[in-house]
Formats: sequence, structure tokens, C-alpha cells
Amino acid sequence: MTPTLVISHPACLDHRPGPGHPESPERLRAVLAALRSPQFAALAWRDAPLGTLEQVHLIHDPAFVDEVAGIAPRQGFIPLDGGDTVMSPGSWEAVMRCVGAACAGVDAVLGGQARNVFCATRPCGHHAEPARAMGFCIFNQAAIAAAYAHEMHQLARVAVVDFDVHHGNGTQAAFYNRPELFYASSHQSPLYPGTGFAAETGVSHNIVNVPLPRGCGSGTFRERIQAEMLPALREFEPELLIISAGFDAHRLDPLAGLNLEDADFAWITRELMQIAEAACRGRIVSILEGGYSLEGLATGTMAHVRELMWE
Repeated sequence: MTPTLVISHPACLDHRPGPGHPESPERLRAVLAALRSPQFAALAWRDAPLGTLEQVHLIHDPAFVDEVAGIAPRQGFIPLDGGDTVMSPGSWEAVMRCVGAACAGVDAVLGGQARNVFCATRPCGHHAEPARAMGFCIFNQAAIAAAYAHEMHQLARVAVVDFDVHHGNGTQAAFYNRPELFYASSHQSPLYPGTGFAAETGVSHNIVNVPLPRGCGSGTFRERIQAEMLPALREFEPELLIISAGFDAHRLDPLAGLNLEDADFAWITRELMQIAEAACRGRIVSILEGGYSLEGLATGTMAHVRELMWE
């Protein structure tokens, strides 16, 4: 068994939202360069397959999916939500590679091919709601992966934990009335998209939100995660853990105001791995979400993946 598998694809570089857009191809280039450095020589790599419409429909309304497919441009740019979320000629393949990577990651860990998986893909996905693209996100690959594990692999309980600085409103919306799917998020509040209050708990307390104040650093972050998120995740006892791994809570990030360090991303990764080891034989699929300082994104990803590789 491969300890840690990275799934990526060059097509994810061809989603180009336009000059000056924070969600640029340079983000993924920074991540890939970091993970190709000698200290990560033990990683295994695999190209992401194309996702299928059947997989996308596990979360997203078919009419919405048809609309996105129909307006994907042959040239130029098409805005999907007033300008934040933009499609270019390469965007359709990029998002379908994101979906394919996430579902292939589920297959790999549940099939015993890898202990855990990191999907180095873009664009991010956790803001995409069942019938709406928003916040740089077109399809929600983390939510799709969870539904795929439940529907196709017959898992009774699947969890998504999200430490991106922004609340994953799309994942919460998709899971809110599905007690077999658990979503926990730590995020700055108030901040875009304006959701993720602690009172939003889902149909069976399967939603756990940990809103953090602007300026929050390591101490408060770790205390709140230990007190509010991790006990609920343990109680849920997931058969598979999916991580929405955003690194825009890093102190260097220009789009938000939390002050986390690389060590905090390593810490939460270790904590999640311990729970996964006890609940589901260590089976984790981690999926890249946000992070808009290239330095913070690269070093945060390195800290995260270094822990995933730990035997």
C-alpha cells in the first residue's frame, strides 16, 4: 500500500479566471513545486481522471450542471456569479478533473491502494451549492466525494472537516438534511460568505461550525478546535474522513485576517489523523481549497502533507 498518494492533473492549470484574479494557476504551480521537492520524494503520484456527470449529480442539480456545461466558453470569459467565479475555455475540464481526483481518491483509500490521498487540484469547491456556483467555486468536489463514498461504496457515515478561512456554505447546504454526512468548519467570522454560525447545526447535529474572530492566532484556534470540533467528530465515528484543506487562514494570506502558522496546519492534521486512525483505519482524502499567499499556500501545504506521510 502507498502511504500517501497525490492526485493532480495539468488541466487544472488551464482554469484561468482572468488577470489579477486571486484564484490563479500560480497557486497550483506553487503547491506542485513544493511537493516535488526532495523531502517529498516518497510521495506517489497519479493523474486525475475525468469526473463523470453521474458523480457531479450526487450533489449538484442536473439543471445547474447542464447550465454550466452549456455556457462553458470556447474563448474569453464567462462570469457565473457576478465576477468572482469565472469560466475560461479550460475551466470545464479543470473542474471535472477536480471531481475525478476526489472520487479516485475515495476509491484509492477504500480499495487499500493508499492510506491517504491529497488532491492537488483547482479551482476550489466548498462554496459551490447544489444549484449555484460562487466564491471561485464551480462544483463542490469535497461534498461530491463524501456522497460518492456513501452512495457508491455504501459507507454509513462520512465526514468532511474544513479548515479554510472561509465557511464552506456549499458543503453545509448539501449536508444539512443528510444525517449520514457530517460537516465541521473552522473559519473567520464575520467574513465571506456570511454563513457558518454556531447555531447552524443541521438536521441531526451533523453540522459543527467554529467561527473565529479576526486576528485569531494559534492558541485560540487550537483551544476552539479541541473543545468544539474534535469531540463531535469523534462521536460521529466516520468511516471515511475528507478534509477541505484551505490555507488562507495563514498569517500571510491577503484575503482574510487570521494568523495561523504552518505549525497549526500540521497540528490539526495530526489531530484529524488520530481520529481517523481510531474510527476508520486512517482513511483520509484531503482536497485543496483556498490559499492566496503563494508562500503561505506552499508552506502550509507542505506542513499538511508532511503529516499525512507520517507512518
